[in-house]
Amino acid sequence: MTAPAYTPAARPRGAGTYLPPVPVQRRLRDRLRVWWREIDKLLLLLILLLMAVGIVAVAAASPASADQLSTAKERVPDFMFFQRHIVFQMMGLTLMIGLSFLDRDQARRLGILAGAVMLALLFVVPIIGEEKNGARRWINVGMSLQPSEFLKPGFAIICAWVLSWRLRDPGLPVIWYVSGLMGLIAALLMLQPNLGDAILFGGIWLVMVLLAGMPWQRLVALGGVGAGGLILAYLFYDNARNRIDGFLGGGTAFDQVDLAQRTITAGGWTGTGLWLGTRKMNLPEAHTDYIFSVIGEEFGLVMCGMIVLLYCALVLRALMRLVGEDNLFALLAGAGLITQFGGQAFINILVNLKLFPSKGMTLPLISYGGSSTLAVCFTLGLLLAITRRNPFLAREAGGLRDLIERKESGA
Repeated sequence: MTAPAYTPAARPRGAGTYLPPVPVQRRLRDRLRVWWREIDKLLLLLILLLMAVGIVAVAAASPASADQLSTAKERVPDFMFFQRHIVFQMMGLTLMIGLSFLDRDQARRLGILAGAVMLALLFVVPIIGEEKNGARRWINVGMSLQPSEFLKPGFAIICAWVLSWRLRDPGLPVIWYVSGLMGLIAALLMLQPNLGDAILFGGIWLVMVLLAGMPWQRLVALGGVGAGGLILAYLFYDNARNRIDGFLGGGTAFDQVDLAQRTITAGGWTGTGLWLGTRKMNLPEAHTDYIFSVIGEEFGLVMCGMIVLLYCALVLRALMRLVGEDNLFALLAGAGLITQFGGQAFINILVNLKLFPSKGMTLPLISYGGSSTLAVCFTLGLLLAITRRNPFLAREAGGLRDLIERKESGA
C-alpha cells in the first residue's frame, strides 16, 4: 500500500511551499556540526589534557589519603578516592560539554540564575551548613555542596551583565553596583569563615572593573580599603592570623604548607615513580589541596613545570580568544571566568611551593572533589559557550576602549 500523494487541498491555509519536517537526527547532526565549527578546539584540548593529568594524580594520591582515614577497625580502600574521582570527572565533562552548546544569551541567563540561587544559599550556610575544620562552608544535598564554588562563575556573569549596561546608559554607576555586590559576598564569606574565597572574588572583581574602565584614582582608594580589610582580618580573624603566622614563622599546628614544600621537592627533577612516594603519606589532604606536591614527589619537578605551562597556555588561549571581541558582555564575562580559573590554580600552586599561606583551595581539573569538580566544569562550560564564534562572521575592528567609545558616541 503506497502513501497518499500530497495535494494542494491538504496544504494549510496561508502556507507557502510545502517543506517536509526535518528529521530529529539531522537536526542534532547539524547542531553538532555548528558546535564543532564554532568551539575553540585548542581551549577544549587543553582542558581535556588537565583532566587526564588529574586522573593520574588522584590515582597517585588516593592511597595516602585513604591510609590517613583508615582506623584499626575499618580500612578505607586505597583507591576509593580515585574511583569516585572518575565518576565526578565524567559528570563534570558531561556538564561542561552540555553547557558549551548554549549560545551567549542562554549562558548569560543560566549564569545569572546560578549566581542568584547560590547567593541566597550563602545567606543560610552559617546557619544550616556542615562544619568541617572549624568552618561552615558546605550544605548537605546528598553530597557536600559548597555554594561559594558555584557562585564564582555566577558572580563573573552577573558582573559582566551589569557592567555591560554602560553601553545603554553611560550615566549608570555600574561599577558601584558590582562593588556593592562584591562587598556583600565578602561579608557573607567571612561569616563562614572563608578568607581565601573572599580574596579570589576580589581578584575577579578587580579584573572586571579595570576592563570596564575604573579610574586609577578610585582603584588606589579601594586598594587601601582592601589592605585595611586584610589587616582587620589578621587582627580579629583567628584562622587568618594562624595561617599567616604559620606561613611566615613556621609552627606545629599550621605547618601544612611546610610539609607540602618538603614533599614536592622530595622527588627531585624526575620523581620517585608512581606509588613510590613516601612523603605524601604524612601530607594532609594529599588528594585535594596538596595534590600538586604529590605530583612533584612521584613525577618530579619537570612534570610540575609542564602542568604550570598547561595552565598558562589555557589562560592565554582564553584571553587570545577575547582579543578584539566586539561584544562587551562576552569580553567581560570571559575575562572574569578565566580569572577565576587561573587565579584558583595559581594560588594552589603557590601554596604548595610555600610562596603563599594555605587557603584550602583545590587545583582545578586535577584535585579530587565532588562539588568543586562540577563547579570548575560549570565555569569552563560557560567559558566555552561564551567564546564560541562563527569563523565566517567578521568582527568590528578595535579593542574594548574603541567598543565603549563607539557605543557611547552612538556610532
